[in-house]
Amino acid sequence: MRKTLLGLFAAVFAFAFTAPLIAQGAPPQGGTDQPYTVEYYYKCQWGHQQEFRDLFLKNHFPLLKKIQVTGRILALKIESPAYHTTEDGRWDFRVTVTYKNSTLATTSNPDEEAFIKELWPDQATYLREEQRRFEILLAHWDLPVTDITPKK
Repeated sequence: MRKTLLGLFAAVFAFAFTAPLIAQGAPPQGGTDQPYTVEYYYKCQWGHQQEFRDLFLKNHFPLLKKIQVTGRILALKIESPAYHTTEDGRWDFRVTVTYKNSTLATTSNPDEEAFIKELWPDQATYLREEQRRFEILLAHWDLPVTDITPKK
């Protein structure tokens, strides 16, 4: 009887946490060779948003632009909210990247290390500034998104 109750409890527990994910999951993006869009969210320590933005634009955005030239990235957009939200829902910057396809979005770029050395010959300064950028970051999350706008 005890094993049956434990098994039943485990099944109910598993269903309770997976059913909402299945029901609310976003539809998959287009086919394997279709553009793949990811929104990257950044939440900074309060009062350090400008410092983070400056470091991001100096030490990460040029890398994204360089990768875009190769065709791996099709589009880039950086946004900041116009108004404040509750602290638990707050984000300071959203970077939307549209990759050529899902494979390029989810695999490492073999050229990235060479690009970093080319763009920032003073690696000591680059590494120190990147460390600072992450020190003032409270949270970061990546959200693949699917455009479900009906076609005409």
